[in-house]
Amino acid sequence: MSARRVELFVDPVCPFAWMTSRWLLHAAEVREIEPVYSVMSLSVLNEGRELDPGYRAMLDDSWGPARLAIAIREAEGNEAFSRWYTAWGERYHVGGQNEDRRATAVAALADADLPAELIETYEPVAGDEIDTALRASHEGATSRVGDDVGTPVISFGEGTAYFGPVVSPAPRGEDAGKLLDALATLASIDGFYELKRSRSGGVDLS
Repeated sequence: MSARRVELFVDPVCPFAWMTSRWLLHAAEVREIEPVYSVMSLSVLNEGRELDPGYRAMLDDSWGPARLAIAIREAEGNEAFSRWYTAWGERYHVGGQNEDRRATAVAALADADLPAELIETYEPVAGDEIDTALRASHEGATSRVGDDVGTPVISFGEGTAYFGPVVSPAPRGEDAGKLLDALATLASIDGFYELKRSRSGGVDLS
């Protein structure tokens, strides 16, 4: 039996998407699944919305990592994107190298043994090939869940896709597997929409 494909849509700058992506890797150690990372963009999601100026500035600076993620997937494939995303997250989220996102993206390319020239796709160019591909990938998420969500979005390939899970810290071992089982069950229920509780504290990256 082939491994079940589980697709997770992430924005590279989102710490909650990062934590969920680590949980999915832990789950793959105890369940027969194939984790696949795709890109959705908080910058695309929030275009035209009135936002707090600080959050707007953060989003305006988030185009580059998402564009580079798309360029890697388009040119090198999903496994390469997964390598870069891991390298990026270890530096950006875990290591706190988040003041110069472009420099962190360059370093992560080297860490992931990917062509340095891919960074040429980083700067936003409205309507270019990368912009078009990014919007199409983003639409791949929002067409399944709507635009009243953020990242991450999870899909089990059939049934209901939805926002989440938001985890902190990322479950490991059999706990990771049990969470996957529960989420797969929810995806099989057509009428399922939402579960939520208030978060307390920050993001536990351990």
